[in-house]
Amino acid sequence: MKDSDLTRGCLPKQILLFSLPLMFSNILQVLFNMSDIAVVGRFGGSTALGSVGSTAIIVTLYTGILIGMGSGVNVITARCIGSGRSDDISDAVHTAAIICFAAGVTVMLGGLTLSRGLLEVLGTKEDLIDGAELYLKIYSLGMPAMGIYNFGNSVYSAAGNTRKPLIFLAVSGVINVALNLFFVIVCRLGVAGVAFASIISQYISALTVSVSLMRCKGAHRLRLSRLSFCTRWARQIIGLGLPASLQNSIFAIANLFIQAGVNSFDTIVVEGNSAAANADGLVYDLMAAFYTACSSFMGQNYGAGKRGRVIKSYFISLAYSFGSALLIGCLLAVFGEQFLMLFTKDPAVAAEGMERLRLMAFSYCVSAFMDCTIAASRGLGKSLVPTVIVILGSCVFRVIWVYTIFPRFHTLPSLYLVYVISWTITAAAEIIYFARCWRRDTLLGTENGRTALDFSLQM
Repeated sequence: MKDSDLTRGCLPKQILLFSLPLMFSNILQVLFNMSDIAVVGRFGGSTALGSVGSTAIIVTLYTGILIGMGSGVNVITARCIGSGRSDDISDAVHTAAIICFAAGVTVMLGGLTLSRGLLEVLGTKEDLIDGAELYLKIYSLGMPAMGIYNFGNSVYSAAGNTRKPLIFLAVSGVINVALNLFFVIVCRLGVAGVAFASIISQYISALTVSVSLMRCKGAHRLRLSRLSFCTRWARQIIGLGLPASLQNSIFAIANLFIQAGVNSFDTIVVEGNSAAANADGLVYDLMAAFYTACSSFMGQNYGAGKRGRVIKSYFISLAYSFGSALLIGCLLAVFGEQFLMLFTKDPAVAAEGMERLRLMAFSYCVSAFMDCTIAASRGLGKSLVPTVIVILGSCVFRVIWVYTIFPRFHTLPSLYLVYVISWTITAAAEIIYFARCWRRDTLLGTENGRTALDFSLQM
């Protein structure tokens, strides 16, 4: 579980070995989150399932902000490690800890005050909204812990160590599942029970990753006595992380409109969509391992001035993310009904869920071209323009689709098609922008003879 030098060695093998623990971590996280749905669906009833399922997009909104900030931490820390400047590494890490904790507290406060309003905007069913609000408010209490865990995970990933976060997540996840069963079956707390189980496991993962960072021997070691806010690194972390957070938030907001479209159908459709949407997290988080690898490898090699490995890291990560999504999509197409029965005992709910899975199974892989290219642009220190592109191409476009194309047909396929079409449009624009930035950055580096770390963030 030692840290790794990402600037030397066989890239395809390194990226795969680096990504595998991340993949297992992300899959475990999805599976543990699914346990909330599965336990409450099988032991709490269809209403409880619908209540928790109705919060999925809002939970994505909250967590997306913290994940976005973590991506900024990852890139900046990786660059510092690649440059070999110990003081810079330490200053960046301690500044990042403050920023991520503050972001978690901010999201918590927002969740406690805005949950009901967001659910009403979604048009959440009357018989589901009270349970959904209760779940969201309790879940929000775990956001500071999630901010700290994402910070630690990002630092370890930047240092080339993806195994320790896997262990921490596995331990907290097993506790989460055990508490789910205890609170729901034994204590009969229903929706509140799975929410309490989630936040307890989040604080356990935050504590373990923090203690581990305080005990590590590298320059990225966390020392409470050195916690301070360095304006130089704060500006760069926020410069990369805030647009990423904004992108994730806008994405979630756009998906709120899609959820509102789903809510225009009857309750069985809503519950089937909630069950099938669990596949989204499974596939996206599996692919996200390669996006993290892309940013980490590009960041370290960019900091070390090894430009050939920078661009190769992008193409290899893209190939891996596309292939993994295609494989999982094929499995979902074949075993979709068995997958859905993990979350519901109602055949009618499962049948509605298959409506979504049949269309989405072979669409997920398209998103690799968009998301991996965004990760690559952030690896170069460019975050604002990619965020604007994704907001216009995927978010604004989706809202327009929901209010124009969808009402004309008012069918589930006409709603779900918006995903793959928006991914295609956005990916094309992101690739064009990345290619232009790479050519320009290469020219600047050649003319000025400077390393990548010396370049200011270009928007």
